[in-house]
Amino acid sequence: MRTPPTPGATVWLTGLPSSGKTTLAQALASRLTREGHRVEVLDGDEIRTFLSAGLGFTREDRDTNVQRIGLVAEVLARNGILVLVPVIAPYADSREAVRKRHEASATPYLEVHVATPLQVCAVRDVKGLYAQARAGRLSGLTGIDDPYEPPQTPDAKVETQLQSVDESVTAVHALMTQRGLL
Repeated sequence: MRTPPTPGATVWLTGLPSSGKTTLAQALASRLTREGHRVEVLDGDEIRTFLSAGLGFTREDRDTNVQRIGLVAEVLARNGILVLVPVIAPYADSREAVRKRHEASATPYLEVHVATPLQVCAVRDVKGLYAQARAGRLSGLTGIDDPYEPPQTPDAKVETQLQSVDESVTAVHALMTQRGLL
């Protein structure tokens, strides 16, 4: 007889640019892989380059991008992969649609708000986006001149400015364990 696959899940990490979403996802993925889990990271920048190439940054394009990522995450998670999704996803209704897609297929979904303050993100500025916006060379930056709607009831809130990467990973890992995903 064939052993049933380990259930998968999607962990959606939402927050401002440079909040620490990708750093957290990569560190968590390393830990989960070491523990023997099947893990995939759907990084927002990589998705924009390949799956969502050609989309701009209008609200409609951002919604389309989030829904594409949500579909891929749900399919992978439904098939036994732990999917970590570090994506800004600035609009609450877009994130809620992704959650509902997961609920419709009975696929576990956790929303983690990487709640790093704008001032800290601007100092980190890993991609130089905030500097470009200040210099007038970039418009439509989430949190500056384009909205970011923070989750009102996330499954977890991680404040990366108050804890180390390892502490943030441990917090999300503990939530996944508590919810029976590990």
